[in-house]
Amino acid sequence: MSLLGKAGRAPAAQESGFAAHQAGVDRLLASYRAIPRDANVRLAKKTSNLFRARAENTAPGLDVSGLTQVIAVDPQAKTADVAGMTTYEDLVAVTLRYGLAPLVVPQLKTITLGGAVTGLGIESTSFRNGLPHESVLEIDVLTGAGEIITATPDGEYADLFHGFPNSYGTLGYSTRLKIQLEAVEPYVALRHIRFHELRELETTMAQIIADHSYAGERVDYLDGVVFTADESYLVLGRGTDEPGPVSDYTDMDIFYRSIQHDSAEPKRDRLTIADYLWRWDTDWFWCSRAFGAQNPKIRRFWPKKYRRSSFYWKLIALDHKYHIGDRMEARQGNLPRERVVQDIEVPIERTADFLDWFLREIPIEPIWLCPLRLRAPSDSRLAGADGPERPWPLYPLEPDRNYVNVGFWSAVPTTPGQQEGAANRAIEHEVSELDGHKSLYSDSYYAQDEFAELYYGGDTYAQLKRTYDPDSRLLDLYSKAVQRK
Repeated sequence: MSLLGKAGRAPAAQESGFAAHQAGVDRLLASYRAIPRDANVRLAKKTSNLFRARAENTAPGLDVSGLTQVIAVDPQAKTADVAGMTTYEDLVAVTLRYGLAPLVVPQLKTITLGGAVTGLGIESTSFRNGLPHESVLEIDVLTGAGEIITATPDGEYADLFHGFPNSYGTLGYSTRLKIQLEAVEPYVALRHIRFHELRELETTMAQIIADHSYAGERVDYLDGVVFTADESYLVLGRGTDEPGPVSDYTDMDIFYRSIQHDSAEPKRDRLTIADYLWRWDTDWFWCSRAFGAQNPKIRRFWPKKYRRSSFYWKLIALDHKYHIGDRMEARQGNLPRERVVQDIEVPIERTADFLDWFLREIPIEPIWLCPLRLRAPSDSRLAGADGPERPWPLYPLEPDRNYVNVGFWSAVPTTPGQQEGAANRAIEHEVSELDGHKSLYSDSYYAQDEFAELYYGGDTYAQLKRTYDPDSRLLDLYSKAVQRK
């Protein structure tokens, strides 16, 4: 099916974008047909933001090389047509020319739009804009059956539209997404608010979500960092076109360290909108310290082009392949450390409870906080007339309820005889006890029946697999997320 014919006549300046995209789709379909019938279908892509190991795949992968571009932007309608493997770095570079940005821009540059939708994404606009999949208006999906279909909230394939988020490529792969955009100002004015008690921080987050303001000043962006039980911060951002000096955290200064202060008054800062959107990428939040990149003596000689999350991820991949960290621990007489790289969501009123438990039981700091609230149907224009009460069944956050995403990314010591993944298992248990959810981009240890109860939406997932992957060309979600196939 021609995308030009399907989407209607595009303006002349955009026709070439749709034509190039169609060529990329044709290559994708040809590569699908070349994969043996008894082999699992997977992507052939150079980058990934998954942190779970996967079994080696000897079959050729899907050719997605032609699905990496922004196809068209409509600045009047504030929408964009985007190929599924387009990175947010490339997407934002285009939309900012129009003074627009995606409603949610995940914090790492090489996260793809399709990946953020099928695997979930989040950032500091999520307290007002929800999650990336909530700003999708329509999506073209290559299903396990080898067909490309267009799913919309209330069309023939509405079940796939609502079931696609958190399916991690087990129902199909997005080839094109039409998304909403929002106007952004050229600068972001920041306030770093310090808290000495986690319960007060929790209460303040809830107030900001309700009012979209703090101390009489509008809040457009909201996230936070916990260093210890008595040192935590909320970072409040406000878009502005007021000229003035801006900070630069792509050189020697480090963003998360700039947040810290002892004053009862907010610490203020300013960034360009582009630097704000990528403020965490330069140091992969704080994880670049594991490579020595935050040591001033090393940082001075660390090439600036390699101060980005995608390069650090390559170093991690080398460690996974050659077990460098485990060998270094062994030389010191230590057991291998357990990797604890996770994002979880808990209801906002349980945030302090989870943090108290985590700081007591898991020796990892800092911790990232990102409040979120699903968008109301009237805001998203996405809920069908007969849509489900929980519109995203494979990750069933409740509408009209505030949550907080808690992110922690490091490794912890192990002890002789300890069960594999002991810390991760303890976290999974605590999150379930607090009526929360865990993202599936990293290691998971759930039993199959527990996993099905948490992530299959009752019979929803099984029905979607029967409909859109009848021959099981794609892995199922449990095999992929827990069994690492």
